[in-house]
Amino acid sequence: MLQGPKPTQSRARKLRKDMSFPEVLLWQRLKRRLGGVKFRRQHPAGPYVRDFYCHESRLAVEIDGIAHDMADWPARDVRRDEYIKGLGLRMIRIPAENVVRNADEAAEAIVKAATFPPRAGEAA
Repeated sequence: MLQGPKPTQSRARKLRKDMSFPEVLLWQRLKRRLGGVKFRRQHPAGPYVRDFYCHESRLAVEIDGIAHDMADWPARDVRRDEYIKGLGLRMIRIPAENVVRNADEAAEAIVKAATFPPRAGEAA
């Protein structure tokens, strides 16, 4: 199981209580264990907190709001993704607007990614 230092674990606990609207919509679906896949929410991984994580398929999921397109966020996201991939995890990012527009479809795509990992040579 991935973990982080105590400050990251504390931040993850706080974030679980203060999830964004798109995260709440998605969690309402993912916590039902669609397709038998178990996800954790606001899960620490080193110094970072992933929005959702499936241990069995080693899949990290990040829901990106509009702030991820501004200022230094894109560069920060690249560093975070490289760190997560360096742990041997797959990483997917979903725009928050896609979750709000159709949370069921977003949840299905995430479960599909967790259930059917890419074959050797395919992009994650």
